[in-house]
Amino acid sequence: MYATIAANNTNYRKMEILEKLFGGSGRVKVMRLFLFNPGKIFSREDVSLRAQIEMKAAAKELNHLEKTGLVKRKLFMKDAPAKKEDRKASDKKKIAGWHLDPAFPYLIPLENLLIDLGTMNHEELVEQIKSAGKVKLVIVAGIFIQDAESRVDLLVVGDGLKKNTLETIVKRVEAEIGKEVRYASFETPDFRYRLNVYDKLIRDILDYPHKVILDKIGV
Repeated sequence: MYATIAANNTNYRKMEILEKLFGGSGRVKVMRLFLFNPGKIFSREDVSLRAQIEMKAAAKELNHLEKTGLVKRKLFMKDAPAKKEDRKASDKKKIAGWHLDPAFPYLIPLENLLIDLGTMNHEELVEQIKSAGKVKLVIVAGIFIQDAESRVDLLVVGDGLKKNTLETIVKRVEAEIGKEVRYASFETPDFRYRLNVYDKLIRDILDYPHKVILDKIGV
């Protein structure tokens, strides 16, 4: 118990230092978004949505990071919203976007720093997921244990899982760590069945590097 409290306090302190160094949690989230998605172009709306910050804040952070040289502006084509009378149709339009500049001189040390502090504390993650239902099993892999080869980053098993709540939690986690979370969720009976018939997805999770952070099933 005391070790968990100490770990949580240490994690919180690290985040506090980061936010002070970089000017707030919003900037840290935006930096992680670009650092962990090299080669991708994000519009201001994309940044606002992915980092879960207001549009005005996204514009401010993009302007700051562009001035520092971490990101570069680039026009790109994006689907425009379809008109009400023709919802199936969509047009392309050219808009401003930003992408990570691979020539930024401090890219590697900055990336190492934010990767080291970017993974959410596992106990904190479990506590968030518990609000989605009677959670019986939580397994992390992929980005949570820095293994890029994993098919899934997060597996959640439980009873009466609320899909919308779980989706909201995952989006919140993605905003914190700056990268998309690939996850799967199953009701307990479905998971037990899949486990018994050697379902490929379940085997791919359990047979490769992973960490069980909650287990009330006994996998």
